This record gives sequence, structure tokens and C-alpha cells, in this order.
Amino acid sequence: MTSSKTNGNLPDLDLGWMDQHGPWDTHAEPGKYGFTLADIQIGEYGQVPEESNNQTGRPRGSKPRANSMRLGGYTVRTKSDIWLENASFLYEEALQRQWSSATDVPWESIKPLPDDVEQAQCQMATFLTEVEFVAGDVPARWISSTTPDYFEARQVLLAQVMDESRHMDVFRKRALANGGGLMRATGATAGFVGGIDLSRDFTEMSSRLHISGEGAVLTIFRMGELMAYNDAEKTIYRLCAQDEARHVAFGVMHLRYMSQNEPDRREEIHSYLDEAEGSMLTDAANPAGRLTQTSESLCILLGGGSDKFDEGFRKLVAIRRRQLQEYRKRVISAGFGDRFDNGRSRLNELMAQAAA
Repeated sequence: MTSSKTNGNLPDLDLGWMDQHGPWDTHAEPGKYGFTLADIQIGEYGQVPEESNNQTGRPRGSKPRANSMRLGGYTVRTKSDIWLENASFLYEEALQRQWSSATDVPWESIKPLPDDVEQAQCQMATFLTEVEFVAGDVPARWISSTTPDYFEARQVLLAQVMDESRHMDVFRKRALANGGGLMRATGATAGFVGGIDLSRDFTEMSSRLHISGEGAVLTIFRMGELMAYNDAEKTIYRLCAQDEARHVAFGVMHLRYMSQNEPDRREEIHSYLDEAEGSMLTDAANPAGRLTQTSESLCILLGGGSDKFDEGFRKLVAIRRRQLQEYRKRVISAGFGDRFDNGRSRLNELMAQAAA
């Protein structure tokens, strides 16, 4: 369609934008779960390029605009650098499972606790507020670096940032809800964050954040029932666990896609796993060493008070073992289980030490 003249005082119209670019008879229809991202991945609009030169913010499938300026410094322009097969599913799940820390947590169930237990809860809440700040801050940096052609993965990361912001506020609320307050900052994330900040690409960051860091926190959330003293705390850990499981799944599925499509990078990814097992896993397998303030608070919560510290410590050892076991399952699912068979991983040794 070309430009046309109009009569009267109306300006000349240029209707060139009406020239058809994609197939006109494209009809996306809702499926059994509603109108999801998967339902619009049809025809040309569902084709994801292996490489993208889109630096203008142009939506995938739309016609380029002449003389467009660069809008973003998109460094993630190769599909394997960020892709995962179930991104649409994870995004839709994130939408359907949104919850409010203001109205979905039964705050009224919180009753006065012994001072040592309340202090331990507040210390854990302080620690988890730190952790969730990092878990939201780090992926946010990669969203604006990813080309719009891979918008499905970007959508999942955007949802993760929202999840983590809610986690930050719910643990802060718990610290202030029962006469306690925020305790001492642990600094436990300093070295971990420094390592993530040095990541040169998304896959390196994801292997450190999603597989190692958030995976360990997910185990704590799943064991939250053991250290909860009311329905509010049980609800907090349950809701945070369902979110965290989705974030961990992103990392697992991305590593799986990378492993299958970029086999030359397998050795590189193994090195990131070596790093994780040499730091976090060593500490997890040797909880009898000098306890951190977070571990001490966990022992008090798990035991039922500072006078039952020994019982809490035994339960903490069980949690550390479970962290190792779940880490192993994630790595196998991501396609890197060979490290446990060829002797490269120290995990078998560490799990034997933890069981001793």
C-alpha cells in the first residue's frame, strides 16, 4: 500500500506501515491453560533466530524500521547463551502463582516466642533478606543486555526479579512482626556475589546463581516446616519455595540446552561446578567447623531453643546433606552427571564425610 492524498484540510497520509510483513492469516488461539506464550509461538512468529543482530528493540517478527537508532547494548545475541526450552511454561507458572506478602500470609498467627527463638528467627530473616536482594539484583543486570528476539527468557527473568523483591519484603516483615527486628548483617553473600559479578556471560552467572546459590536456599525453604513456629512462617517458606524452585529450574534447563547445543563449552561449565563444590559444598559437608551466625540461628530454630542446640545441630547436618543430594540431582538433570562417574566431582567424597 502506498501513500495517498486526502481532500480538505487533512494532511497527506503515508500508509506504508500497512504493507504486510508477516502472514496475514495468522490466528493464535487460547489453549487449555488460557492464552499463553506457547500459544503464540506459531508460524514465523515462533521462529527464534540462532543469532540476532537486533539492537533496536524491535519485537521479534515485526518489520524493521529504516534509520532506527540503537536502543540497547544487547550483548546476549546468541540463542544458546540464554535459551531454555520451557521458558514459556515457567513464565506462565510465575504469573499464575503470584502471591502477596500483605494478604496471603496469616500474620495474625504469629504469637510471642521465647527471646532466643525470636532472635534466631530474626537473624534468619536478616540473612534471607540479604540473599534475596542478590538473587533479584544479579539477573536484573542481564535482562537489559538480552536482545528482544529472546523475549521468552527475558520474561522469566523479569518474573524472577518480581519474585525476589517479594521475598525481600516478606522476610523483612517477619523480622519486624513479633517484637524482634533486623539483626546483624551476615556478609555471607559478599564472596558469592563477587564471583557472580565477575561472570563474563549469562551461562556462567546462571551456573553460579541458579544451580549453586539458589539451589542451596531452595533446600532451606523446603525444610522450612522444621524451623517454623506458626502458620505465617510455614506459609512464607512454602510460597518462597515454589518460587525458588522455578528459578532453579531456569538454570537447570538453560544448562541442559547449552550442553546439547554447545558441547564445546561443557569443559568450561564443569569448571564453574568445580568452583561451587570447592567452596559452598565443602562448608556444607563440614558443619562441625566454626559455625556462622546463620548456622547458629538455624540450630536454635531446628532444636527448639538454645538449650536444645545439640538436637538442632543434628538436624542442621541433615539439611546440609540434603543440600548436597539436591545439588547432585540438579547437575545430573542439567546434563553434567558424568562428573560424578569419572571422578572429577568431589561430591561423592563430601557426601561420605557428611554421612560419617
